[in-house]
Amino acid sequence: MKVKGFTLIELMVVILIVGILAAASVPMMRGRIDSAKWSEANATAGTIKSAVRVYFAEHGESPTGAVTGTNMSLLGFTTADLTGTYFLPADYSISSVDSNGNAAITVTSDGSGNKPAAGTKTLSTTGTWN
Repeated sequence: MKVKGFTLIELMVVILIVGILAAASVPMMRGRIDSAKWSEANATAGTIKSAVRVYFAEHGESPTGAVTGTNMSLLGFTTADLTGTYFLPADYSISSVDSNGNAAITVTSDGSGNKPAAGTKTLSTTGTWN
């Protein structure tokens, strides 16, 4: 009589292969997750940059510094407007503003809580991330 089925060794080989694939894919997924979290900062920094440009066009001067308190109200934001899932208003600061009103926005993550890895990224006046 012939018994159909998998041997123990065949099952162990399959489990080993699945384990190797999982071990290789977890670090790649972690990078994608951090990238997705930074996309929130990208969107908010773009909104702040647009608000600075409007403020510059209306007043002929630019607010600089942390996007909290006075600067936040000058730009028409409330705390709830800049509070996201991963970043808070205190994580954003206006680094500089050129003569055309284009702002450079710096975003800092301390890596705590549900934030992405610690680091600083700057949205330059030309719109590129450094």
